[in-house]
Amino acid sequence: MLDQATEERIKQEVGGSDVVLFMKGSAVFPQCGFSATAVQILAHLNVKFSTIDVLQDPSIREGIKEFSQWPTIPQLYVKGEFVGGCDIMREMFETGEMQTMFNEKQVALAS
Repeated sequence: MLDQATEERIKQEVGGSDVVLFMKGSAVFPQCGFSATAVQILAHLNVKFSTIDVLQDPSIREGIKEFSQWPTIPQLYVKGEFVGGCDIMREMFETGEMQTMFNEKQVALAS
């Protein structure tokens, strides 16, 4: 059961940036291959994104799964909307759908 404090914190994180990646580790030092792939995709598309290291807080690590109704990490949110995990990101990237989504949602580019 997702407690209210954790849910509020997740909502703040999701709403705090246009592109938010809940992952294991950091963008500089991913702690799993799936998180590393997710970071590589976002970096390749040159979008500005923030990351949340779920390994730093067990309540966020479990809470994000319940919040999104998605069982795995990493998890990508764009403009407050859940997009998916690594496999979905990879598929969207390969088909060009991710770039289109970022363009349509007017996501800021990294500087």
